[in-house]
Amino acid sequence: MHDIRYIREHAEAFDAALARRSLAPKSAEILSLDEERRKLQTDMQHLQSRRNEASKEIGKVKASGGDADALMTEVADIKARMPALEARESELADMLTTHLISLPNLLDETVPDGADEDDNQLLREWGTIPSFDFTPQDHVSLGEALQQMDFAAGAKLSGARFVVLRNQLAKLERALASFMLDMHTNEFGYIEVLPPALVRGETMQGTGQLPKFADDLFHTEDDRWLIPTAEVPLTNLVADSIVAAEELPLRMTAYTPCFRAEAGSAGRDTRGMIRQHQFSKVELVSVVAPDKSAEELDRMTHIAETVLQRLGLAYRVMKLCSGDTGFSAEQTNDIEVWLPGQNDGEGQYREISSCSNCGPFQARRMKARMRHAGEKDTHFVHTLNGSALAIGRCMIAILENGQQSDGSILLPDVLHSYMGTDRITAD
Repeated sequence: MHDIRYIREHAEAFDAALARRSLAPKSAEILSLDEERRKLQTDMQHLQSRRNEASKEIGKVKASGGDADALMTEVADIKARMPALEARESELADMLTTHLISLPNLLDETVPDGADEDDNQLLREWGTIPSFDFTPQDHVSLGEALQQMDFAAGAKLSGARFVVLRNQLAKLERALASFMLDMHTNEFGYIEVLPPALVRGETMQGTGQLPKFADDLFHTEDDRWLIPTAEVPLTNLVADSIVAAEELPLRMTAYTPCFRAEAGSAGRDTRGMIRQHQFSKVELVSVVAPDKSAEELDRMTHIAETVLQRLGLAYRVMKLCSGDTGFSAEQTNDIEVWLPGQNDGEGQYREISSCSNCGPFQARRMKARMRHAGEKDTHFVHTLNGSALAIGRCMIAILENGQQSDGSILLPDVLHSYMGTDRITAD
């Protein structure tokens, strides 16, 4: 959500920032509504003040035996006018809020300009892309050959874009989550949280999923929403609150199922586990003071990279351009892991994590503030979120990078103790 005071004082800069996201200027329309509402509020205050004064005068006139009819008529007229004025003020407030809540976050100045993912900026690469003396298969062929990945059963139970995992692949999901949570909590100071997977509409609105992305979400008949990421409940834990500055940073992690209707992705990644309606993810969320969010983004990105490094998976880090940065983010670093079985065995980098600094954008929607000890003034906190990591895509990477000529899957060393074995073999 945007600050109307900023738009009043920096209308040209606001429109220029929207232009970076290929959006038309909005400041004139917003400020016109704002001006009309403020004038109406002033008129209402004057009328209410006059009504109070006239009411007092009526008492004095009647007490002295005078004629108060004219004053009583004036008070009645003001009273009759107020409902229409209040209704218009409420209408203007709703229209203004709709504008402020429907426009995306303003991009950080370091975000490169660009139209789409082809214009993202490479920050760094890590690891060695594996070579094979055979044509590598994708995770679908590997998982089905192991008889532990069943898309037909998923479709039978739930329809397209679902899968049933069995035996060692089911265990691998649990092992990956445990490995990641142990690392985040034991080494990097995150607090593990187990949040609800169903939330209210206000919660979705707080992090920016609503109203814009309603079609990409699953909605229940009792007006609850299935979370698309644990970012939603974790970030909203500080909604409608004032956090003591001494308690920051707040760092939380959660392993949850995630649900996405993928309405805007029809026809994309229809094969396999790349893009499903239900998947699991370990999420990182940070709530920090405004002057700490830039370094927190670097820290969060480093942590997500550390997961991949310990798994021995080659990856690259991309800074998203203006045309590819998400709605709520000021800036985003994507981590893309190498998947050798994609592109008919030629290999391809695919996103496995997005780490975003949202600045005060979500906090303003959620009314989440901080206060320094001994001060009266409050400030909006800054919020950040990142995948560390998406479990399904991490499993894909392990299967495709660890595949052997005999069809078995060599597991990363850090997972041996969690899995009780060094490889996955066919049932």
